[in-house]
Amino acid sequence: MNIPPGLVCPLINVLYRLWCSSLRVVQTGREAPDRLDAEGRLQMFCLFHDELFTLMRVRRGLRVATVVSRSRDGEYLARLLHSLGLKTARGSSSRGGLSALKGMERLMREDRRHGVITVDGPVGPRHIVKQGAVVLAFRVPALLVPVRLFPRRAVVFNSWDRFQLPLPFSRVDIVFGTPYAASLAELDPSEVERERAELQKRLNELRVADVDRPETEPASLQAG
Repeated sequence: MNIPPGLVCPLINVLYRLWCSSLRVVQTGREAPDRLDAEGRLQMFCLFHDELFTLMRVRRGLRVATVVSRSRDGEYLARLLHSLGLKTARGSSSRGGLSALKGMERLMREDRRHGVITVDGPVGPRHIVKQGAVVLAFRVPALLVPVRLFPRRAVVFNSWDRFQLPLPFSRVDIVFGTPYAASLAELDPSEVERERAELQKRLNELRVADVDRPETEPASLQAG
């Protein structure tokens, strides 16, 4: 049964806010992005698709925009994000990707919003960075900020990204890498690939000091 987004989204909004408010979130490296925001410098927050549930804690007062799929599921997500104060550019790498990136660029430039992008979305491969964030950061321009979110206890879904749903009242560690500018003189394919690999390296190197791996519980629910 197809439920109209206008009916279900208010309920999702309440549930999401309650769920996130129960989490114990510890942020590391947050000072640099906040300082850059105060200076008026735009940033592109880059994270992996399976770790995005706690996105609103990354935001925490920042004016941000993100890309959302044009699918029906994306319509639910876009309405939720709008209700939480984010703006969205609709599209994906497979459906309207170029228009979505142009929309994001416009929102960042004209509305002075930071970007948030899942660098391995929308369909993977999992944890493999694509070039979109690098290209967009160059065009805006904006600093790249690698971000990892590590739930201590989570349900892991049987989806392409192994999506992680933090359990209520559990701890989530959010680790911000050092913001940096891609060293691109132009959008030369070899230079873009070099910077894509650099962003991949920086994301892979982010760790939580006292946690090797988050405790996870397999989900019987098929997602995606």
